[in-house]
Amino acid sequence: MAKINVLIFPAGEINSIELHDALSTCVNIDVFGASSIDRHGSYVFKNYFSGLPMITDESFIDKFNKIITENKIDVIFPTHDTVAMFFAQNQDKIDAKVIVADVKTSEICRDKEKTYHVFKDEKFCPKVYESITEYPVFIKPKEGQGSVGAKLIAKKEDIPNVDLKDYVICEYLNGEEYTVDCLTDKNGNLIVVSPRSRKRLMAGVSVAGQTEELTTEIENIAKTINSKLNFLGLWWFQIKKDRNNKWKLLEISTRCAGTMALTRARGINLPLLSVYTAMGYEVSVKPNNYKVQMDSTLIRRYRIDYDYKTVYFDFDDTLIINNKVQLPAIRFLYQCKNNEVKVVLLTKHENDLYETFEKYSISKNIFDEIIHINQCDEKVDFINPKNAIFIDNAFSERKKVQDVFNIPVFDVDNLDVLTDWRM
Repeated sequence: MAKINVLIFPAGEINSIELHDALSTCVNIDVFGASSIDRHGSYVFKNYFSGLPMITDESFIDKFNKIITENKIDVIFPTHDTVAMFFAQNQDKIDAKVIVADVKTSEICRDKEKTYHVFKDEKFCPKVYESITEYPVFIKPKEGQGSVGAKLIAKKEDIPNVDLKDYVICEYLNGEEYTVDCLTDKNGNLIVVSPRSRKRLMAGVSVAGQTEELTTEIENIAKTINSKLNFLGLWWFQIKKDRNNKWKLLEISTRCAGTMALTRARGINLPLLSVYTAMGYEVSVKPNNYKVQMDSTLIRRYRIDYDYKTVYFDFDDTLIINNKVQLPAIRFLYQCKNNEVKVVLLTKHENDLYETFEKYSISKNIFDEIIHINQCDEKVDFINPKNAIFIDNAFSERKKVQDVFNIPVFDVDNLDVLTDWRM
């Protein structure tokens, strides 16, 4: 199979990182990212394009197609609901396949009022009201994502000073909430229905949860949605239980969700399956038979304005800590090898160094040069400072090198500053 070039747009949010992580290690996929507004994408995507106009700009399609043509892009993932709808409406003008539902489906999923109208005769559709005449009710913008603008109205005084014509007024659901990840193949068949619970939210985004059992009730909701709308590849819907313990529909989306990582953790790579679906291949799934729990927190990625070509690296308490190989350290050393950065081991190790290598299954070939010095020697005397950095757990060693050469020095805790996540 020839390489498939996949472009993710916009490429700076949580769900774009999930798409990157799901696709970047696939040997037959090359991943590209592009954004109109720079956020986190340039820290993650090796192939990244910034400065595109907004989709509302009349020049957007021409400039977007230029990136597609120059990079031979085959497939595009939109990562925002409005962008997904824009691409659906303009698919015939985009010079690559877009993983998105058809225009009608995209417009229905983008507007909760339209969504509830399509499913008004289904038992899983929540009650929708023309106006607020009883309490409690729940209001949410017709077009929106996450919980932005949503509000519980428990009494008249809770009604915000907004035009309620832009909102959907529906019954208040106070039960547990699930997101259900789905995949529709090229023939319209629903082949994945994977529920997950939302245990903790941050700014309306699920950051903790676990995979849940697929019940007949949830499966029937998924089948009904799939039968009335036209999806291609991945999509998802949210449900919440009412006071009678029955599932009611909250919303449907045609884009990737960041917490689809939970479904991927079961062995179902929805982004990859979606790419194959868009390319016209038959797909199938065989999930692992276990439950998965997940909790997310912020991850920090860095860039420094120093271009180093040589790394001087300590051994004891830097590569080996508490009789174990330090994983961030060994990852960094292989990063240097991949990027053709020279690695010099500079150590005062007291024992036979090569026996220690063997003990910890470390190949001497990971180092371009090994300088094994005596305890009385000064490491600073063995360093060529040109385009170099120095990594050592000992402050006294780092201070001497910095004082003499004024080059960057790093302790073990700072290796993440040097880690390159781009793939």
